[in-house]
Amino acid sequence: MASKTVCPISRADFLSKAQPIKVELAGFPMQADPREFSTGSFGWYVNGKASIQVDGKPIQVQVGMNITVVGSKELPRSGTPDASK
Repeated sequence: MASKTVCPISRADFLSKAQPIKVELAGFPMQADPREFSTGSFGWYVNGKASIQVDGKPIQVQVGMNITVVGSKELPRSGTPDASK
């Protein structure tokens, strides 16, 4: 059985120190902002519209992407006492 990945950063440190990251989709630049997801995981999220060429025709697309820090869901949530203490 594979061992779980341990998240190398605390939730508080990630949320206070993570910077936006640049993401490019088919040459269209976007910015993903740090975020805590409703699932308890944290990472970056980007949402927007872009244009992608298909057979020489521009196609408008809706973009929604989560970039999740592996192991972050298992960390204690903000405002929740750490059960291990």
